[in-house]
Amino acid sequence: MNAAALRRVWGLVYRHLALFRRSPPRIIELMYWPALQMVVWGFVTAYLAGLQNDVTSIAAGVLIGGVLLWEAALRSQMGFSISFLEEIWSRNLGHIFVSPIRPAEMVAALMTMSLLRAMVGVIPAMGLAWVLYAFNIFSMGPVLVAFFAALILMGWAVALGVTSLILRYGAGAEALAWSVLFGITPFACVFYPVAVLPVWLQPVALILPAAHVFEGMRAALTQGVIAWDHLAAAYALNLVWITGMAALFMGQLRGARVRGALLNIGE
Repeated sequence: MNAAALRRVWGLVYRHLALFRRSPPRIIELMYWPALQMVVWGFVTAYLAGLQNDVTSIAAGVLIGGVLLWEAALRSQMGFSISFLEEIWSRNLGHIFVSPIRPAEMVAALMTMSLLRAMVGVIPAMGLAWVLYAFNIFSMGPVLVAFFAALILMGWAVALGVTSLILRYGAGAEALAWSVLFGITPFACVFYPVAVLPVWLQPVALILPAAHVFEGMRAALTQGVIAWDHLAAAYALNLVWITGMAALFMGQLRGARVRGALLNIGE
């Protein structure tokens, strides 16, 4: 990406950052839900640890770690999708695509905003986990960065699919920006191993990058080992997911241009 492309990407990112600079409630909203999730699940796990022995305390740590990692996926997907929706709500999408901005540059800007939104949401939740429950997620070591990156990549892949549906179906698909990853949660095995699922559902879970990330997280927390096989599977699946969803996005974008839908999408 050359300097001119980087300036265009920065222009899109700065537009969204300016909204946050002038609207503190937007920043509070980014931190609110991850913090609330951490408080609720933290009290549940503290209760379990108080009832049982030290083994359950380890399990409680696995639950809190699952909440933190899954929030990274949720915030990255929602950050991407909602930033795209804000362009629609402001009637700006048509203006963007009559400018020199290329689709890949817009996607890069949305990914950047998604990453920033995820950091603003998840980092305070990590602090709460440490202050309230003495849980330090960094105890997993450097592999934690790989776990977070894999989940953020999955969030971007899902967000590309959601924005593709918005381009195709307009306002009728907007609710997916908030709900789609919550529907995946039971199969992502955030709080329990894949083996808990019925045998016929396990292949469904194993095609999700998140399931491999959480299997690896549990191995790191309970056994102190890095499950390289799960980590490799997560990144390989992310490559497949992002490639497929990017192709879907470009196809729907071309279709929206042909239909002239970029000017009235969301109405």
